[in-house]
Amino acid sequence: MWALAAGCILGAYLIGAIPFGLLIGRLKGVDIRLHGSGNIGATNAGRVLGRQYGLLVFALDLLKGFLPVLAAGALLPTRPADPQQSAGLMAWVMVAAGAIVGHMFPVYLGFKGGKGVATSLGALLGIYPYFTFPGLAVFGLWIVVTALTRYVSVGSVTAAGAFPIMFALWAGRGAYADGWSLWPLHVFALVVAVMIIYRHRGNLQRLLAGTEHRIGRPRAGQSPSWQGDPPVGAADDEGGRT
Repeated sequence: MWALAAGCILGAYLIGAIPFGLLIGRLKGVDIRLHGSGNIGATNAGRVLGRQYGLLVFALDLLKGFLPVLAAGALLPTRPADPQQSAGLMAWVMVAAGAIVGHMFPVYLGFKGGKGVATSLGALLGIYPYFTFPGLAVFGLWIVVTALTRYVSVGSVTAAGAFPIMFALWAGRGAYADGWSLWPLHVFALVVAVMIIYRHRGNLQRLLAGTEHRIGRPRAGQSPSWQGDPPVGAADDEGGRT
């Protein structure tokens, strides 16, 4: 099983490391690392290339977390009736971690990647049924908080922090026969939340300083369009390149 898991983890990392935001930008003749925040994620892609491209990058980044994890779940012993469930769950979440780490630290770009929100969501949705419903719940929370505050970073940090709680409440409903066997999922839920919040540390600092950029609000001297952002280094809701 662990030989199979190792192959799945490596494959998930290599797929997660595909920089869709950069590739789509290159197709448009733009290196998004040189514009806006310099981040390769969906928010900066949307700001630099246009809203529709931001949504496309979000979908692709989500799928590169979802598909490898979903495939691994079909291959590994992860069902409640399986006596190796705990070991299988541990391997499964390591596959999910591989996809997320691939996005955050892609080997193709010198390990300088994005913040992993969309890829993390895809990975969580792929761990069916354990993380799927809590993942959908925090996705809804992200939409609501982002819409209310107009800060992508606030929505992302809030959703990340809420996910371990959402999962603990869901698992505590007795939906699964042996709650103790789910300990790898509880550990992973905490780890992925900490990783995402840590990647947003620059955004948190700007929020405290009152300089974080809100979506839909142009900076001084900027038009309200999604294009023409200032160069890398300006305060932005995506933070720096890493």
